[in-house]
Amino acid sequence: MKVEIWSDVVCPWCYIGKRHFEAALDGFEGELDVVWRSFELDPSASATPQGDLAQELATKYRVSVEEAREMMDRTTRAAAKVGLEFDFHQARRGNTLDAHRLIHLAGEHRLQGEMKERLLRGYFTEGKAISSRDELAAMAGEVGLDSREVARMLETEDYVDDVRADEMRARELGIRGVPFFLLDGWAAISGAQPSELFREGLERVLATSGSDREA
Repeated sequence: MKVEIWSDVVCPWCYIGKRHFEAALDGFEGELDVVWRSFELDPSASATPQGDLAQELATKYRVSVEEAREMMDRTTRAAAKVGLEFDFHQARRGNTLDAHRLIHLAGEHRLQGEMKERLLRGYFTEGKAISSRDELAAMAGEVGLDSREVARMLETEDYVDDVRADEMRARELGIRGVPFFLLDGWAAISGAQPSELFREGLERVLATSGSDREA
């Protein structure tokens, strides 16, 4: 079964949803091919690492800085329930195009899942500058990619077309928010749903696929 997941590396609910999805796989007997698809929450974000996330959220959602901090605290508590440690106070926002290009490169080395996880942890837990090419190359080296190859790639336009293709398909599917999970090309699950819902979806698609094969 092919599972395509549209998400961004600066989306907290994408990380939480990833954990819910992984929990649903415990004991699941079907074979999965998980593919991470690109989705930029803010394509216009600066390539220069940004700070003061609370102020940015306050501006985006038209709330006070205090209310934005409360939003961050609620999300941090939700993350903790699935074993994730968020530190929004040191998060450094920035453009995520290069991060998505790196995920595509990692896919060619069968390291896409590892790269996705490393980028999420780097941003949400460690305060890595997600738009810094030096930081991206270093994290890539940690998961088994050649950091020098990655650094060279990031200086080119490689994989930009792959990112844009993912985003175009997202528009065709009507995806307006992430995470978004597409199971076997037809069953969709939107949002960081409970693991039980993911498991039900996976089992339903697996049963349907089995019926088709028998027919």
